Amino acid sequence: MTNWPIGLSTGCFYQKNILECLDPIRAAGFSMVEVCSFPAHLDYHDLEAVRHVRIRMQDLGIEAYSFHAPFADAIDISALEAVRREEALSEILRAAEAAAALHVHYLVIHPGPENAHIPPERERLQRMENVIGVLNRVVRHCAQLGIVCLLENKLPHLLFGKTNDILWIFNALDSADVGACLDTGHALLSDDLHNLVRKLNGHIRMIHVHDNWRQSDDHLPPGDGAIEWKPLLQEWIDVRFHGSLILEIASTPSVEQTLANAVRGRAFLRKISRELIMPRPL
Repeated sequence: MTNWPIGLSTGCFYQKNILECLDPIRAAGFSMVEVCSFPAHLDYHDLEAVRHVRIRMQDLGIEAYSFHAPFADAIDISALEAVRREEALSEILRAAEAAAALHVHYLVIHPGPENAHIPPERERLQRMENVIGVLNRVVRHCAQLGIVCLLENKLPHLLFGKTNDILWIFNALDSADVGACLDTGHALLSDDLHNLVRKLNGHIRMIHVHDNWRQSDDHLPPGDGAIEWKPLLQEWIDVRFHGSLILEIASTPSVEQTLANAVRGRAFLRKISRELIMPRPL
């Protein structure tokens, strides 16, 4: 299978109100999005505002495929202090309620804090246990809402950003109905892109698609960086990936340029997909 649906993360417009972005997104040919939870973009605490966005998306023929849970230094589900963990849990549960109001399929979560400090081993293990405790509660709540949680592989310099960490988390969770969101840019920076496809095989439900030059998380359109996309897409075929692709493209000062980059990235992926299914000459 190579006819994966390709959507767009509204995160490329995270500093603009989402209602300002939906018409241009639809005009660019995107009918499926992942909704960004940045407060200036969409206040996920305001469920009435979220429902208004859902109605506008329905009017435009746009599907809210997934919702990205908030992530920031202050949202630390691994925190040693119970109060901080509860605060982080509360934010993610609020995001889950907003995701349900949007009628999405998936809630995408970073399984750990946005913290580059790697603590001593004993503290690290305690923080891992704390992550599991919080995620188990999030997963149960999402199941009640009819949403599936997806864990995203993080940047390698962050706490729990290693491949072994996310695999450990999957094995430690109570529920088996938790998927993975493979982030191609993060995986390239971890120097584990191809291994991660195999290691997460069976877990991957959707893929965040973007490129970089192995130096920083640039969120370039596919084809503009160092990823070798043709063998990567072949691996997705080999592991029988049947989900959707969500373009995570960096914002530019111009809405038109940002969308042009997204359209170019989508065309690049479709071109490679066609090449992979074309019969080879004898």
